[in-house]
Amino acid sequence: MATAQFQYCFMDTLFLARTQFAFTAVFHFFFIPLTLGLSIFTAILETAWVKTGNERYKQLARFWGNLFLINFAVGVVTGIVMEFQFGMNWSEYSRFVGDIFGVPLAIEALLAFSVEATFIGIWLFGWNRLPKALHAATIWIVALGSTLSAFWILVANSFMQYPVGYKMAADGSRAEMADFFAFIFNPHVWKQFPHVLAGGVVTGGFLVIAVSIWHLVRATTEREAFETSLKFGAFYAVTGAILVTLAGHAQMQDLLKTQPMKVAAAEALWESENPASFSLLTIGDEKELKDIFAIRIPRLLSFLAYDRFEGEVKGIRELQKTYETKYGPGNYIPSVVTAYWSFRFMVGAGTVMLLTSLFVLYRVVKGNYTFSLRVGTLIIWSSILPWIANSSGWILAEMGRQPWLVFGLLKTEEGLSPASVVSSTELMLSLGVFIVIYSVLTFTDVYLLRKYAIAGLDSSE
Repeated sequence: MATAQFQYCFMDTLFLARTQFAFTAVFHFFFIPLTLGLSIFTAILETAWVKTGNERYKQLARFWGNLFLINFAVGVVTGIVMEFQFGMNWSEYSRFVGDIFGVPLAIEALLAFSVEATFIGIWLFGWNRLPKALHAATIWIVALGSTLSAFWILVANSFMQYPVGYKMAADGSRAEMADFFAFIFNPHVWKQFPHVLAGGVVTGGFLVIAVSIWHLVRATTEREAFETSLKFGAFYAVTGAILVTLAGHAQMQDLLKTQPMKVAAAEALWESENPASFSLLTIGDEKELKDIFAIRIPRLLSFLAYDRFEGEVKGIRELQKTYETKYGPGNYIPSVVTAYWSFRFMVGAGTVMLLTSLFVLYRVVKGNYTFSLRVGTLIIWSSILPWIANSSGWILAEMGRQPWLVFGLLKTEEGLSPASVVSSTELMLSLGVFIVIYSVLTFTDVYLLRKYAIAGLDSSE
């Protein structure tokens, strides 16, 4: 019986379509935060060169700029596939919200990405051809383009999380744009966007720290340059870590209003509580909606939610009843184990990032750039923490919204293409192809980043 159920699940088109999109989205987002973070960091270094005339800043700007270019190129390739999936695997979703969802995607491609790609070329080939200040302006435009690209994608995603600025067609068959400004000033995007941008900053900062310490531990001949790189990277990483924490806190408080079920699932909070306790460790029974084992800190969840040690947080059981009354019969509870552990991986990685970056900054401020091999190795490996936090955060954001594709409007199963359009066999084959291609692209990106990072400043020439 169990084998038959597994085989049915594996051949189910909804399961395969969700798996394929999740796979491509997570792999694509491996590259986006680093693109955001390194573009801004490179712009800061080149600005320092323009202001001071110090050639070391120019060398570092070219070095980190080249690593940015490698990551940007691979990231572009991985993102193209996702937009095709909306029309192929999720055609009913595209039909239902295409008039709305297509707008920010078109603006991102025609405006933000085009500007970014154009000025990357000008920056790359403009060394020693453009005046210093004008050349520095091109990399700032690239950073702005990267940031705007992220913004427009998040506008689209925020509509799925908290739909605003729309009206239903007269026959109720699809949603249509009603207020463009309400759409782009969606309260959700202005909580989500700072969190994602700060995540990019901390991702870039940790790569800078890791590469810089690698060279310092190995007594490189470019020690002074990488001491400077570490100094900038430490300040940059700490700034990102603090901002991502504050932005994440604000976003969680907003979710209590817009998606309380996501918060309840992330805390395995079965029953409503006032004051609400925070879970340190919970092993629960999702069928019975109860704890098997739990360690909780009294009042802490209320404090995180309301900045005071009291205040009600709705539980899963009560929210399920509320949603049944509002939306009709059905199961509105996401995978609690997925939401619970993805939240903890995100917060845990974020906490370690903050502590690690503060430690490095402390050493830098003290003028101590000497790291033992053991400490240096630990810090270098900590560079994977931003990717753990970023991926876990997106898993929570998307899986915690289930069963909704567009919250309150369209369920995930309703957005799937008909079986006559895309079969389970086609989905399986394309998923296999994507796994191979994306694995090769990721290996290529890591290989090239490592190669040029190890080569040092000479490689930037």
